Amino acid sequence: MTDTPDTKMGETEAGKTGKPSNPKPSDPKPSDPKPSDPKPSDPKPSDNVRQFTVGPDDTGIRLDRWFKRHLPKVGFAMVSRWARTGQLRVDGSRAKPEDRLKEGQVLRVPPGGETTTRKPRVRRPLTEADRAEIKAMVLHEDDAAIVFNKVPGLATQGGTGTTKHVDGMLDAFVPEGDETEGEETPRPRLVHRLDKDTSGVLLTARTPGSASFFSRRFSTQRAKKIYWALVVGVPEVREGTIDAPLAKQPGSGGEKMHVDEEAGQSAKTRYRVVEKAGHRVSWVELQPLTGRTHQLRVHMAAIGHPIVGDGKYGGQDAMLTGSISRKLHLHARRLIIDHPAGFKMDVVAPLPEHFAASMEQIGFDPAMSDAQPEQGPAERTKAEKKQAAKQHAKQFRKSQRGDRRSRGAVATAAKGGKPAKPRGRKPSPKKRR
Repeated sequence: MTDTPDTKMGETEAGKTGKPSNPKPSDPKPSDPKPSDPKPSDPKPSDNVRQFTVGPDDTGIRLDRWFKRHLPKVGFAMVSRWARTGQLRVDGSRAKPEDRLKEGQVLRVPPGGETTTRKPRVRRPLTEADRAEIKAMVLHEDDAAIVFNKVPGLATQGGTGTTKHVDGMLDAFVPEGDETEGEETPRPRLVHRLDKDTSGVLLTARTPGSASFFSRRFSTQRAKKIYWALVVGVPEVREGTIDAPLAKQPGSGGEKMHVDEEAGQSAKTRYRVVEKAGHRVSWVELQPLTGRTHQLRVHMAAIGHPIVGDGKYGGQDAMLTGSISRKLHLHARRLIIDHPAGFKMDVVAPLPEHFAASMEQIGFDPAMSDAQPEQGPAERTKAEKKQAAKQHAKQFRKSQRGDRRSRGAVATAAKGGKPAKPRGRKPSPKKRR
């Protein structure tokens, strides 16, 4: 994945990533020239020490990664040399390439260091048909994310012999003319991937900061992904979890995975049978709890119910007779994930044409699935929030009083005295009859 900078070098708007800052911001006026600010069009490296303020999109990234984003012409060897000699500083202290940055920190960068031999990568130009195709897939778009409904047969990333893919088509969301690395507009970047023949929800991030935010949600299993699949036969256990480690299958060139209890990586999938059509085919919901290559496909084949159309792992047994499509019937139906703006993003992708036709022909009703948008709780008013805060404070004070009384009783007993008597009314003595 190619990193591109957020802002142009020398941008003067406060708070932007890559903004050169003066050591004494109160001295110069906004209109004063800054000779140390390198201009994007200036071919010569700067002869002055430069200072940059870390922006919110760069919080948590490594220092060497920051250079790759904002000063791509400065190589890793030069960054390492500056660090060893103490010329590279963060908030006045010596820094290492592996140090993590925080918003607001000030980077001191020595002059020069740019290499003239490395040319910026020019992206493959897109046709108008490509631009229209990728924009027609958009389900949701905002300042932090673009969510697509990826069509089956379109690769997520390029590879050997693959020239058309989602990653390359993301250039459609960069202004025309801004076609090289190092420009102002950040290029959207992939957060996760789908197999070429799998359709459905695919999340991309608009900025490096949102990419880091979403990636952490995926890596910590705080993103909920729900897939729909048609599988051959009917699982005996209608709802459960498949726990089967996966590894690359020997002799397949890394193109296939298989269950390997000894050397495989942990892989877990939760499944639920939504509906069945006799003993011939079932409609299931799948929720991957880990993110291994081909995980859902291998797991369903491993329990004897390959996904319809999955010849790679089900062979001929995965093909239904009649007019049911031979394409893969696996669809990323829904994604629920936290958004950097503070809300829960919940996106549902319509079925592709072949999957919808198979559902209708078999007689499955899409409304029977739980994979519909969740209706979150209504936003509380200010008065309700204030009342809830008061109740919380009251309960906290009560618990603190109880802790102090118990500590006092223990201290008194330790000194040989009598423990403090509990406060409150004494129970009235029972009258003798």
